[in-house]
Amino acid sequence: MSGTLYIVSTPIGNLDDISRRAIAVLGEVDWVAAEDTRHSQRMLEQLGIRSRLISCHDHNESARSEELVARLQSGEQGALISDAGTPLVSDPGYRLVRACHQADVRVAPIPGASALLAALAAAGQPSDRFLFEGFVPAKGAPRQQAIERLAKLSVTSIIYEAPHRVLSFLEALKASVEKDREISLCRELTKQFETIRMGAVADICDWVASDRNQQRGELVLVLSPAAQTADWSEQDQALAKSLLAELPVSRVAKIMAAHTGLKRQAVYTLLEGMGKEN
Repeated sequence: MSGTLYIVSTPIGNLDDISRRAIAVLGEVDWVAAEDTRHSQRMLEQLGIRSRLISCHDHNESARSEELVARLQSGEQGALISDAGTPLVSDPGYRLVRACHQADVRVAPIPGASALLAALAAAGQPSDRFLFEGFVPAKGAPRQQAIERLAKLSVTSIIYEAPHRVLSFLEALKASVEKDREISLCRELTKQFETIRMGAVADICDWVASDRNQQRGELVLVLSPAAQTADWSEQDQALAKSLLAELPVSRVAKIMAAHTGLKRQAVYTLLEGMGKEN
């Protein structure tokens, strides 16, 4: 029978965040595929694990996948880890996992730490819907286009950014969003110098510019949704006024939200304004 490829989440900083199941799996498999074997060797040694390490990174994953799938088909048990956190999230591994599925090799996730979920949980931004952007392009028109797109999104956005580019990102974002738009900067999560701060984009930008410590380490940015603007036609406004004459505002907000496609809270705010005008 074929073996199993375990997708094992490892800590993003604090070693105590690894699960007992992850430790057991990493200690029992025949090999561990790792993005950076030197980095992962140190972590495994700290955990008392001596499993064989095999490199699997962006530059060799396509070729390595064939070898690892063959090992799994022969009955070996394997694990995939990244340098930190959950594999495949802005990290290599997609090609290997896909190759396993295509070869009918079992893939099993071992959940654990994730920088994007840790940041979302602690950011203080709406979390019912969100977009994981990952890393935006490093420079030029693609970078600016990505920032302008993020500025318009009506859901919370989670962005990874390199420390030496975080200030330029915030400066460009500040020029693209409304004055009161908020962002949370989450730095060095679970580590000694963990920092989590929420504020207006302009304020966070000024803070990072004045404190170079905030331009170091691992960074996750959580951007609040763009405010929805209710731009109704004259016919929509006339309909809303007619409904307000017969129904409570909450009921009209529900009807008009369905009619226009806008969020109910945005419609409710507009209806309240119409009431004040009258």
